[in-house]
Amino acid sequence: MKLSTILALGVSCVAATPLNFVEQIPLIGERIKVHDLEKNHASLFNLHRELVERPSVSGNEDDVATYLEAYLRNRNFTVETQVVDGNEARRDVYAYMGSKRDNKVLLTSHIDTVPPFFDYRIEGNKIYGRGSVDAKSCVSAMITAFQELREEGNIEEGDLAMLFVVDEEFHGRGMKNANKYIDTTWDAVIFGEPTELKLGVGHKGIAIASYEVEGKASHSGYPELGVSANEILVKALNDLMNTPLPESKLLGPSTLNLGQINGGVAPNVVPGFANTTVSIRIADGFDEVINILERFPDSYERMKRVGDLYAVPPQYLSYEVPGFESIILAYSTDIPNIDGDFTRHLYGPGSIHVAHGANEYVTFDDLVESVNGYKKLVLHNL
Repeated sequence: MKLSTILALGVSCVAATPLNFVEQIPLIGERIKVHDLEKNHASLFNLHRELVERPSVSGNEDDVATYLEAYLRNRNFTVETQVVDGNEARRDVYAYMGSKRDNKVLLTSHIDTVPPFFDYRIEGNKIYGRGSVDAKSCVSAMITAFQELREEGNIEEGDLAMLFVVDEEFHGRGMKNANKYIDTTWDAVIFGEPTELKLGVGHKGIAIASYEVEGKASHSGYPELGVSANEILVKALNDLMNTPLPESKLLGPSTLNLGQINGGVAPNVVPGFANTTVSIRIADGFDEVINILERFPDSYERMKRVGDLYAVPPQYLSYEVPGFESIILAYSTDIPNIDGDFTRHLYGPGSIHVAHGANEYVTFDDLVESVNGYKKLVLHNL
């Protein structure tokens, strides 16, 4: 709806019911503000929209990677792409100025999202859509910050590079892959995730493990002829839930999530098989948590761990930068998946509390402010 139309509606309300006009004033003011932001930062919002409108659920990031490669090449960046795990549909994108691929500072975030995809839309000061905040807001803001720094003459070749990876939402294969082919050193790496425009002090690690129980199926009228896999699993998970987990003064308690539980085929059949996948967000005591998950099935007959135990330790970051507030985070990121001895910052627009949800969004204000934040962090580290 055009601004003139909105204003006309407001005037109409005055003639009919003056109270409604008063109620319309915040909406009109907000829309004027959003209109000004859209006009003054058109390239940022256009890029963000192009990214969010392209589905990139983890495992199918091809469309976004292809778009980013073309977008950056058309703006005179040197662009490299690298296939991840031999899958042509999964590619990391690495970009920099000129021919010097080894740079002082790296801006990095991820282009994959969690499922399900849902469409881009604007309501008031909020931009909704899958990936709108996690983390296509970071990607678009980082690219915009890089372009502005270059146009302002504040950086030169060898100062700054960008890396956008796949698979952050699951196993970090994109960032691990980047370790193999980029082979450069940085003084600082700025990671993009929703941090409410604050610098992350640190974040919890994570451990994910899967287990299965092989029972014996039978008719439920004769349970003595079978062995209930569900009963074994329920008892085991109850014991796990009551197992003390380590705590951190900085990051708080470690927490357990019973993410997936499956078992049984019908209510009149003693279940012969059950499985589960659990995760622990690790605040402290990394080795202790791993030991708990590795030894967990030992106390229960017919139960075993299956597959690899995926685990990364808690991360502590550089957060004392003038002009920035700090925040402690409970989620995990790609930070442990990149090798090197360098300063690590975690920063981005929006809140993790709306990421992954049915109403994921980022505000216009946060998106604009994050560009300034990334520019400040880059210059702070040069």
